[in-house]
Amino acid sequence: MSGYTAPLKDMRFVLNELAGLGDVANLPGYEDASPETVDAILEGASKFASEALDPLNYSGDREGSVWSDGNVTTPKGFKDAYRQFAEGGWPALPFGAKWGGQGLPKLVATVVEEMVISANMSFSLCPLLTQGAVHALELAGSEALKKTYLEKMVAGRWTGTMNLTEPQAGSDLALVRTRAVPASSAGHGDHYLISGQKIFITYGEHDLAENIVHLVLARTPDAPEGVKGISLFVVPKFLPNADGTPGERNSAKCASIEHKLGIHASPTAVMVFENAKGYLVGEPNRGLSYMFVMMNAARFGVGLQGVAIAERAFQRALAYARERLQGKDLLQGSKTVPIIRHPDVRRMLMLMKSQTEAARALAYVVAAAMDTASRTKDKEEAKRLQAFIDLMIPVVKGWSTEMGIEVASLGVQVHGGMGFIEETGAAQHLRDARIATIYEGTTGIQAGDLLGRKIAREGGVTVKGWLEVLKGLDQALAKSADADIQVVRQRLAAGAQAVADCVDYVLAAAGKDPNAAFAGAVPFLMLMGVVAGGWQMARAALIAERKLRKKEGDAAFLAAKIKTVRFFADHVLAQAGGLAVTVTQGAGAVMALPEEQFLAA
Repeated sequence: MSGYTAPLKDMRFVLNELAGLGDVANLPGYEDASPETVDAILEGASKFASEALDPLNYSGDREGSVWSDGNVTTPKGFKDAYRQFAEGGWPALPFGAKWGGQGLPKLVATVVEEMVISANMSFSLCPLLTQGAVHALELAGSEALKKTYLEKMVAGRWTGTMNLTEPQAGSDLALVRTRAVPASSAGHGDHYLISGQKIFITYGEHDLAENIVHLVLARTPDAPEGVKGISLFVVPKFLPNADGTPGERNSAKCASIEHKLGIHASPTAVMVFENAKGYLVGEPNRGLSYMFVMMNAARFGVGLQGVAIAERAFQRALAYARERLQGKDLLQGSKTVPIIRHPDVRRMLMLMKSQTEAARALAYVVAAAMDTASRTKDKEEAKRLQAFIDLMIPVVKGWSTEMGIEVASLGVQVHGGMGFIEETGAAQHLRDARIATIYEGTTGIQAGDLLGRKIAREGGVTVKGWLEVLKGLDQALAKSADADIQVVRQRLAAGAQAVADCVDYVLAAAGKDPNAAFAGAVPFLMLMGVVAGGWQMARAALIAERKLRKKEGDAAFLAAKIKTVRFFADHVLAQAGGLAVTVTQGAGAVMALPEEQFLAA
């Protein structure tokens, strides 16, 4: 069974050439992100991922986390790996020095995060949720809460969770019933007593860290109905002592953990709160807006999971295809050859490789935009970039995770019958990938957000601005003498036009016939994904061509990049026209069948 090796050549190319690490490092506060420092970080993260996390991926899946009497034991090796993770300073990468962070760009942390996810997706979920909790407390927590929790969470000594979903609520948070009663009304101080049940809480209980900090959505007694009446509370597993050490056990209990299709090593908890002590974060009834800070961070991270699991599945399929002997060469049929010589296997591998590289490039570029938006002194640029980020987050989350499932499924197919056997490891990637399109908002929820909030609500201003960027790229592509790049140009122009046509349709239909607009929301998101991916791949091809012409860099890598981009254009970007037909002409068929006719006769 082949292990994971970080694709450092492609990561560095995307980091420096497409995402513009040099420009990000020039932003205020990011001066430490020198090429030497970043290169050392990537090398260290690659080593940690391959040597500490990758060996636990398969065994962790086999063993799983185990619940007993309210406590959860993670698989063998996880606790020691987490200790190494925290001691290595990896949780602190993207956070400011005030709370013990390393103050490095989100862009750099994103590359490291991809490696951690690829090596061990189940392990990666714990720090992912902690990062979101840190962001929410930084934004809205009182100074007392920050002093109590942030330094320990940034260091990885304490971990964080998001407690949103309830059995009756699902994604509809207006139905949240968990209650928060002011303890002061009973003469017990300034905290609240939290009571209720939450489900699907990732790492809601575990044995990796000394404390778990739950961020919980709940309603106060006088809160208005609906989402406007939800507040956010910190509910620690252990109540901190005056000296900051974990003290008395709070009445937040893990009632059970779920038995899941994949990510078996990651405990997904059912949490029960019975008059648990909680502390208000920010202002009452603004919990949902604070939680969306965590949600956006988590959605980006989940999108990155799609990239990471695709990379892992591709590496395993490639290794198998190079060693598996079966069938004769179509041109030289005298001997049995490795299956990588067969055209259809090569097609599948190229689908895996090209889509993974496109999604990686898009994610890194969005991460760089996050860094610039947060640090630039130009308020107009910050506003423009934030609008771009908001537009692309549902694309990164939705398209990348759907792509991750497709690539993992192709990985099973490349293995043939052996892919259906658990011992090869290919099936685990598919099982693990399947959750990523569901949590932190399903693909349908991402698509509705993209179409409704990010396009229709603002009249398409941001998406049209992005399409203008594509027109500028088209002019640069037109100057290339490379035949492959000219084909890429044609495919990208057609894709951009498909997006423009769909945007016009959505803007016209959204107000008059919402069903017609939203029936094609997911196909529209997928269209945005393949065109946004094509945008970055086209940029990559131009840069690779220039470097080859100037005899800079690794010639073999650069030539392969251009060929990979050409494949993406012909096999993925070429789907844009069909997706546009579905969006603009397929709505009637979605709603045409009467509900009772779904039942078999």
